Amino acid sequence: ACAKGANWEKAVQILEQSRRVSNTITFNAAVSACGKWSVWEKALQLLTVMAQRKVEFDTVTFNAGINACESDGGWELALQLLRTMALSKVESDTITLSSAISACEKGGEWEKALQLIGWMVQSKIELNTIAFNAAISACEKGGPW
Repeated sequence: ACAKGANWEKAVQILEQSRRVSNTITFNAAVSACGKWSVWEKALQLLTVMAQRKVEFDTVTFNAGINACESDGGWELALQLLRTMALSKVESDTITLSSAISACEKGGEWEKALQLIGWMVQSKIELNTIAFNAAISACEKGGPW
């Protein structure tokens, strides 16, 4: 509920106070809330806390983290999370790659966006309108044409 409202701080506070019940689902909700309100620094901090507490990361965890990095030129962090996801052997999906492409688009990184489209094709991950539109927009913003 906190993720849907403008109350990301409350979501984080509840998580920090409920150390005994903090699990993948509760962390995912808090990271998602931070992402929805473009508080990517806090989202990444929560991912660090998850790792410290040895809470399992899943696809939703990485999706929320990558999504949080879409704003403020966080494309490098989004791609770093994508690499960490692969190294952790957590499966990426359409949402993962679409969010990473959107982060690249917002950073004007058209070559990276197109590489991710290629990765989606090679990995047989379903391409969606969001991925295509973000890649096209990235080319428009930063391409040599």
